[in-house]
Amino acid sequence: MEEKKIRVAITHGDTNGIGYEVILKTFADPAILELCTPIVYGSPKVAAYHRKALDLPTNFSIIEKAEDAQNGRLNLLTTFEEEVKVELGEPSKEAGEAALKALDRAMTDYRAGLYDVLVTAPINKNTIQSDLFHFCGHTEYIEQSVGDGHKALMILMNDNLRVALVTTHLPVKDIAQAITKEKIVEKATIFHQALKRDLRISSPRIAVLSLNPHAGDGGVIGTEEQETIIPAIKELEEGGVYAFGPYAADGFFGSGMYNRFDGVLAMYHDQGLAPFKTLALENGVNFTAGLPIVRTSPDHGTAYDIAGKGVADEQSFRQAIYAAIDIWRNRQNYDEPLANPLPKLYHEKREDGEKARFTVKKEHPKS
Repeated sequence: MEEKKIRVAITHGDTNGIGYEVILKTFADPAILELCTPIVYGSPKVAAYHRKALDLPTNFSIIEKAEDAQNGRLNLLTTFEEEVKVELGEPSKEAGEAALKALDRAMTDYRAGLYDVLVTAPINKNTIQSDLFHFCGHTEYIEQSVGDGHKALMILMNDNLRVALVTTHLPVKDIAQAITKEKIVEKATIFHQALKRDLRISSPRIAVLSLNPHAGDGGVIGTEEQETIIPAIKELEEGGVYAFGPYAADGFFGSGMYNRFDGVLAMYHDQGLAPFKTLALENGVNFTAGLPIVRTSPDHGTAYDIAGKGVADEQSFRQAIYAAIDIWRNRQNYDEPLANPLPKLYHEKREDGEKARFTVKKEHPKS
């Protein structure tokens, strides 16, 4: 009997960017097919166009539904029949529509249980906008589509650094108002659980960054630290989350303090991602934590400036696949001992002096 492998769904992203290039380069090495069964949600015609334009050797098998995916092959699932004009390096509404069709089909198939994890190639957040997609990015769309009421958390990570965000795709002028004690506690709690369950860190230590320069300098350069961030840290500590800070971001990253922690919680997008992408080079991965689905992506965008030139580095995309597989396995291993908890025994009090009896009561242990 053929061994069942982890099924990795891959959405092709913006068809004018480097999505297909990094996908095809990744699976040019057949060794990765021993780890998983990939299912690319996209267009065989567009994939063939990219393969020819880039002179890549990667072969793929065309399938019409995820159930037909076979082990040992790069499976390309046809998500739409319409012709798509490929204009490498150019943003277009047509490319955005193609990206959305692939993503929407992947969401439908996930709800049907047809694959295990999702890896998304980059989209253009502007051209994908439509009546069906009015989100700031993948994270928000996936949260609403298959989140089942859970809240998502964006984590950028590699082997040495994990950065999570309290706010994600917000204009800078709206950041301070969006940061509340409740929001920090919510995101840090999700982060804490993801570090334990998804990344198997038993007692994670989380550094919380400040919002203002110099951590507000005691209120001289802002009061958010005293009024919002420090109370949130205290509440987290009372709830059993090892949270420390707030730390001024420049000194924190500049002095290498991030090496002392298992995770870093940044207040806003560029505060966390600018240093992460500087330090992570080409092996960073974007992980959407907090949701039932395991979703990862490379930490780069559509890279229109190099699309079609054959110079895109697939390392981040490959790491995204590895990370998704590892996280899926970690969740299985973490959840398995909790699936059938042993019953607890309680003493029943007796008023007549007789020997106490045991009462059996089943309780699920708290994670």
